Amino acid sequence: MSHTPHVLMRCPRCAHPDDQVIDSRPSKSGDEIRRRRECVGCGFRFTTYERVELQLPVIVKRDGRREPFSRDKLRAGLRTACQKRPIASEAVDKVVERIESDLSTQGVQEILSRQIGDWVMGALRNIDEVAYLRFASVYLSFETLGEFVSEAARVQKEAD
Repeated sequence: MSHTPHVLMRCPRCAHPDDQVIDSRPSKSGDEIRRRRECVGCGFRFTTYERVELQLPVIVKRDGRREPFSRDKLRAGLRTACQKRPIASEAVDKVVERIESDLSTQGVQEILSRQIGDWVMGALRNIDEVAYLRFASVYLSFETLGEFVSEAARVQKEAD
């Protein structure tokens, strides 16, 4: 049986190569492990996260460009739509996790950005109507006020 040497994190303060794990626990969602570490060199404490790396499809943009899926880009778009709304950050994180999970189970090498946008709109529609309309106004590229008003009226009708 071969033994892999323990790889340690470099301290973000002093770059010392040795640290000690003080505490490890699973995240609330259970898909990553949070580790509190302490630098052996300077005593600085910091947190790292460990998560399984999923094989995710490449995103095909509207103009044909291809780019890797970005969890951070998705979260930023959702947070922008939800800005100044009474929406817990955990709700945004759950949407990101669900979309990332859906992507990993698709079994395809590429997926249209439109599909991801549709998933986001579906999730936001169930969370907050204003956040949904904010996202939809960019995603659906409304060109007139009438298009925006029409979509807002449709959302209002569904809510009633």
